[in-house]
Amino acid sequence: MTTETEILQLTNLEYISYLDNNGLLPEELQNQIGVYAIFNQEKELQFVGYSRDIYLSLKQHLVRKPDNCYWIKIQTITRPSRTILEEIKQAWITENGVNLFASESEEKSWTDPIDAKIFITEDEKQTYNNGDELSKMKLLKSLARRIETEIKQTLENRGSQLEIRFNPKLKEQGLLDLK
Repeated sequence: MTTETEILQLTNLEYISYLDNNGLLPEELQNQIGVYAIFNQEKELQFVGYSRDIYLSLKQHLVRKPDNCYWIKIQTITRPSRTILEEIKQAWITENGVNLFASESEEKSWTDPIDAKIFITEDEKQTYNNGDELSKMKLLKSLARRIETEIKQTLENRGSQLEIRFNPKLKEQGLLDLK
């Protein structure tokens, strides 16, 4: 990590384990402003983003894409500047030389709330289509809870000790996002 505003090469930055030996994100990243690169288990670049609180952003990404979040590289800056953050992000993407996302929906899977409706079964779809507004909302909430349980189990299998709390209001819409 660094607090300089010069653009450091991604290759020269040190890999940091996404979860430490206690199953937690690196605490020192709380309230840190900067750019981060996320790597899978084989240390292949998966995502580059920036945030005013790297810790919270990494937690969101871990919930959305747990199988793609094993290593991170970070460059912090002391004052928030969208221009500098965007320059660093673009430099790292250019340095990597590959298109990270084949489609817009793939990129959104890293940044938008989890849409549990894409996991709906045919039986649930039929029940949803035949139901009234209240039963539709209950079904979406139930679906979101099922996906929530699966996500929490995946994270537990990774050894995560993070407290994960999803926004209850979004579950009624079939969406999952951290509170």
